[in-house]
Amino acid sequence: MSTIRRVLCCALLGLGVAARGAQPPLALELRSRSAQATVEFDERSGVATDPAGVIVRYGDAELTARTVRVDRQTGETEAEGGVRLQRGQELWTGDRLRYNFLTRQMSADRFRTGVAPYFAAGEGLSANFTNQTHTATNAFVTTDDIAEPTYLVRAKSIAFVPGRYLEARHATLYLGSVPVLYLPVYRRSFERHPNNFSFLPGYRSLYGPYLLGSYNWMVNTNLGGTVHFDYRLKRGFGGGPDVDYDLGLLGQGEIRTYVTRDEEPRADPNGRPIAADRHRLGFFHSATLRSNLTARVVASEQSDAYILRDFFESEYRRDIQPKSFLEVNQLWPNFSLSLLARPQLNDFFQTVERLPDLKLSAFRQQLGISPFYYEGENSAGYFRFRTGESVGTNYAALRADTFHQLLLPQTVFGWLNVTPRAGVRFTHYGEQEGAGSALLEQNRGVFNTGVEVSTKASRIWPGARSRFWDVTALRHIVEPSVNYVFVPSPSAAPRELPQFDYELRSLRLVPVDFLDYNAIDSIDSQNVLRFGLRNKLQTKRLEQSETLVHWALATDWRLDPRADQDTFADLYSDLDLKPRSWLTLNSELRWDLDEGLFRMANHTATIEPTTTWHWKVGHRYLRDDPAFGPLSGNNIFLSSLYYRFNENWGARLTHHFEARDGRLEEQFYTLYRDLRSWTAALTLRLRDNRQGLEDITVAVSISLKAFPRYKVGQDRNEPSLLLGG
Repeated sequence: MSTIRRVLCCALLGLGVAARGAQPPLALELRSRSAQATVEFDERSGVATDPAGVIVRYGDAELTARTVRVDRQTGETEAEGGVRLQRGQELWTGDRLRYNFLTRQMSADRFRTGVAPYFAAGEGLSANFTNQTHTATNAFVTTDDIAEPTYLVRAKSIAFVPGRYLEARHATLYLGSVPVLYLPVYRRSFERHPNNFSFLPGYRSLYGPYLLGSYNWMVNTNLGGTVHFDYRLKRGFGGGPDVDYDLGLLGQGEIRTYVTRDEEPRADPNGRPIAADRHRLGFFHSATLRSNLTARVVASEQSDAYILRDFFESEYRRDIQPKSFLEVNQLWPNFSLSLLARPQLNDFFQTVERLPDLKLSAFRQQLGISPFYYEGENSAGYFRFRTGESVGTNYAALRADTFHQLLLPQTVFGWLNVTPRAGVRFTHYGEQEGAGSALLEQNRGVFNTGVEVSTKASRIWPGARSRFWDVTALRHIVEPSVNYVFVPSPSAAPRELPQFDYELRSLRLVPVDFLDYNAIDSIDSQNVLRFGLRNKLQTKRLEQSETLVHWALATDWRLDPRADQDTFADLYSDLDLKPRSWLTLNSELRWDLDEGLFRMANHTATIEPTTTWHWKVGHRYLRDDPAFGPLSGNNIFLSSLYYRFNENWGARLTHHFEARDGRLEEQFYTLYRDLRSWTAALTLRLRDNRQGLEDITVAVSISLKAFPRYKVGQDRNEPSLLLGG
């Protein structure tokens, strides 16, 4: 603080003491907005002026104006010229304002204020920050944060509590300067999303013209939801209520319903007809019952396997077979106890029912002061395998499993990490139940051992510089590892056991050591070395560490391969490059070492040089694999380009091209329009289903900026939402 500022503060502290005796003045802070300017202060009148602006601060309130008259005894302050009063998140502006720092009362001839997403302006303001009650005359409220709002509610009088509610009397809704609706009393809660209608019109060749409507409602911050009412010309009416609730300590949840009588239900992929009466019901609830004790319930019931495909496309793409379960978990520092119950609510989905499955897990922990570490897992449950619509046999059995493993982590030569381990597993299976079942009660024992060797080395080049690569200093980190796993043949082979937790076919390397390998019923002999190599190259950008290159390689050398294995597993490569802050490159490769060919190749490039445009282009290749069925491969080229023409217009173009048969499988064209208070999107999608006519969809989506329909970037990741799917 400058000498002049210190003198001013001392003068203000002494002001009024001589006049009023022992009553101390308020400790107001007075300073200039500019570090180079000084405040001119008149001791007799208590007026402070500064062309750059005077700042008066007390508690959480800060007042700024060109001229300020302050009484340090009462806290009464008069401000003129570019007045701004900031209290917490609230901001008040005007040409003239009276405010008392002690009583927190305020008045103004004209004012503007706002706490997003609501903004207000008017005359005759009277405000009391102690009880938060404010009133104004000839005022308006809007969610449009611009000088000339596109829409607003104007009223003769307004009473409001910032952050809680607003009540306007003799109110009129204006679109621009045109009055469209009169309301004797208009009340809006700031604590919840306002109740509103939402409509999405469109056309789809499978639906005909359609209108998807919803009414979004909220009673309070703990209870709200949506009522859907949809009409599709070819498919008929559909809808139902959704409810979101928050029960505080008892948890939060959602209820989802949808019912329709489909006038033209499509057949399933096997050509079987789908019933006209269709529905889906969903219930989701989670709660933290006490510290580290959580519970979650998910129930999803459907009339058929394809209602999500036909009416909720985004959900279908995320999960084509939603599961139902109850899960309770208690967590301790070294242990966790979980209960999982999973029934089959939809008999057309293949399901492994757990009725229930109780599991006690021991995390890796040191045994006293010894150098040994222990980890383990114990579980017991009754399981039923249900094939659903798939061809196969239903069966059930009781299973109890226990696994215990000791580890001895060591550091050799000060840089080499060596962790030998040995474990034992015992599993009891009850007699298998079900038509055609022939497996009797039996026990299985498994021994496992192995050792993991790894190290980590790094080097720094502080003087490395490259303007082209946006490099300031470099750090290289390399992490090689070898993991040896030996599992002799268990006392019972997988084919002799009921399969509940079985090994799923995967495009990635599956874990080889326990506990990560959790296909309990598929455990078989192993004698394998897994080689891994990670490389990282890092630099500094904007004083933050950023990874330029991250490359991970992994493969298995099977020293004693089983009949269903090759000597070498495929080589997997994951490569992420960020040569510039606006350019990201990703690569995933799977190379068959025995046959010398690619089984998988995924590449993407994301270019975001400015906010004006960005482009993501990629290629996905997957060779046909009999394990996944005929024609399971693909060779797809992807492109998604967004360009903003100006502040009001933008466009996105997305294409999926299958090079195997030269088909443009899917095309998205979206035109965005910024309407200041709203955003609108016109979307056209063309899809080649290879069977029947081309699927054509066009829709218009409108969203209020203050309460957007979608999360930021959600329409980019899930473009079908713009079509109502």
